[in-house]
Amino acid sequence: MKLAQLNGLRAKARPFCDSSAATGATHRTRLPSMRRVALCTAFAWASLDVHSALAEANPDANPEAPEADLTIQATQTNPWTGLWNRQQLLGDMGGLRPWLGKYGMTFTLTETSEVLANLRGGLERGADYDGLTTATLQMDTQKAFGLPGGLFNVSALQIHGANLSANKLGTLNTASGIEADDATRLWELWYQQSFLNKRVDVKIGQQSLDQEFITSTYAALFLNTMFGWPALPSYDLPSGGPAYPLAGLGVRVRGQLTPSLTALAGVYSGDPLGNDPNNRSGTNFNLHNGALWIGELQYAINQPAEGDMAGTGGGALPGTYKLGVWYNTNAFADQRYDNMGLSLANPGSTGIAANHRGNYSFYAVADQMVWRHEPDGPRSLGVFARVMGAPGDRNLVSVAANLGVVLKAPFKGRDNDSAGLALTYIKIGSHVNGLDQDFLAFNGSPYGVRTSETALEATYQYQVNPWWQVQADAQYTFNAGAGQNPTDPTQPLRNTFVVGVRTIINF
Repeated sequence: MKLAQLNGLRAKARPFCDSSAATGATHRTRLPSMRRVALCTAFAWASLDVHSALAEANPDANPEAPEADLTIQATQTNPWTGLWNRQQLLGDMGGLRPWLGKYGMTFTLTETSEVLANLRGGLERGADYDGLTTATLQMDTQKAFGLPGGLFNVSALQIHGANLSANKLGTLNTASGIEADDATRLWELWYQQSFLNKRVDVKIGQQSLDQEFITSTYAALFLNTMFGWPALPSYDLPSGGPAYPLAGLGVRVRGQLTPSLTALAGVYSGDPLGNDPNNRSGTNFNLHNGALWIGELQYAINQPAEGDMAGTGGGALPGTYKLGVWYNTNAFADQRYDNMGLSLANPGSTGIAANHRGNYSFYAVADQMVWRHEPDGPRSLGVFARVMGAPGDRNLVSVAANLGVVLKAPFKGRDNDSAGLALTYIKIGSHVNGLDQDFLAFNGSPYGVRTSETALEATYQYQVNPWWQVQADAQYTFNAGAGQNPTDPTQPLRNTFVVGVRTIINF
């Protein structure tokens, strides 16, 4: 979707890009205590996909349970009856969930835990544990007090552990989408109201854009951050944009123009951290640092009819195609030249970067099923691709792209498993590349010139039961750091090879 450095400096997985600052990163080095590791590992025996915990907008990332499982759940009479087949580990939570349901409320609690290890290259070898607890409460206003079409949502995050990417990799394509500074924080807080028989809805409040914009259903399977919230907005927007673990105040309008065509448009805070970069509570509610405008068109083909399970119900193969654009109204520093037109590497430079008014990007996303074993069967093959571009004079990243293939139900009897192979690519902006060349020329000594970075990921997600998933993963990064060591630009950075396992529990 993001290693968030909540002090406002750019980081690796959810890098925050200060429009007037250089591209250095602050690394979190505190390791979790053995007690925390033991507790979190004990909790971390399962769940939904992490992007289900973070992005409810991606239905394919949350496979449907077999009908037999639903029947078992519906007939439970003892709190521990059918533990293995229930949808959540804690079932009805001693009657709490049914009680909330009477008032139109649903409560979800998930724990995502992972151990990733760098086996070669990067900053150093070794392993780190990372974890994320997500709690979400939603209220259907029609069930609660008779107002049709209303939905209230509040969610919170508890982020714990250490970040492999910052501590041991030094790569731009960061290894895990849950990496962020330790914090317990409010995430989203919004109200959505639908109109015109649900053809139009408006959402207002604190929102995380990675839940609705620039999303890819198939890409949600993968662990690398850039398959969630992509590299380009992560590095180019102030504070990395309003996306996990941050959110920003804003308004979003969605309308179904035709049965196949949907339009989304929104305006949000231009910098979710704003004037308080050290705020770890998620209660900044900043509206004084510019605006971020974003719009997206979504075209869906061969989608299942309402009430049918996704991926079933016909011979035609479903797909979704998206085009979008965003614009940020803030001022952005030139990445090569100062306010007098000299290179920032020139000893005679003022050191004050030239400013550019605004920043923007265009993007495209495609998800397409290309093969299905049987019209109503679970086994299918899907592909995805995302590409986006931004100006090279004011941004660290000028082009970002990823593509991949996902096989669902790869083996007989493993209907809810998924296997995938994907590639993600980052191209460094022309002015960043030029600045590195200037430093090399002026200093006359070895200096890493950043160009591009590519990461390859292979993963297998094993559905143990409806509330428990375990996912094995391997990632190899080519030209790590885009050709520059972030801790010492005069030293090389070897390609990295990361292996690990993630487990998610839906409580």
